[in-house]
Amino acid sequence: MTRSPGENLSVAAHRATLTDRYAAWREQGFDANRCPVRNVLDHLGSKWSTLLLIALAEKPMRFNALLRDVPDISKRMLTQTLRDLERDGLVARQVFPTKPPSVEYRLSASGESVLAPLTALVAWAEQHFPEIERARARFDSAARDGEPQVPGDSARPESPLALAPLPVRG
Repeated sequence: MTRSPGENLSVAAHRATLTDRYAAWREQGFDANRCPVRNVLDHLGSKWSTLLLIALAEKPMRFNALLRDVPDISKRMLTQTLRDLERDGLVARQVFPTKPPSVEYRLSASGESVLAPLTALVAWAEQHFPEIERARARFDSAARDGEPQVPGDSARPESPLALAPLPVRG
């Protein structure tokens, strides 16, 4: 795919930003308590968290409505994921004084603030899904045929958004 010079600058700018952030995390020793990738994005990156945030973007929902709305999620996983999202401050839980008590989940202000980057990521996933499926098929076919998969192999072209190799410090 051919890119315009502006798109190349954008990729270069993203690459530089991510490389700088990665270097900062590395200098901190990748301390999990201070690393936003492991500490925050780990939760956001789970398929259930993403789907629940998208479901709650539409409207507040009760537990059983979420259970029906999100395909293949178990009660246990829904409970755990909602707790994690609530703990992270992305989902607010409201208990109604009914008998039995009913609970409604909604996005918090922080949860709403993640919708813009999540929308961009979902759009990227939708746009690149066919390409990713083809890459997986090539990889799986090569693995079945016993061909070794090595970085830079033509069967697995590098993404234009891949991070540049980091310099080795001596």
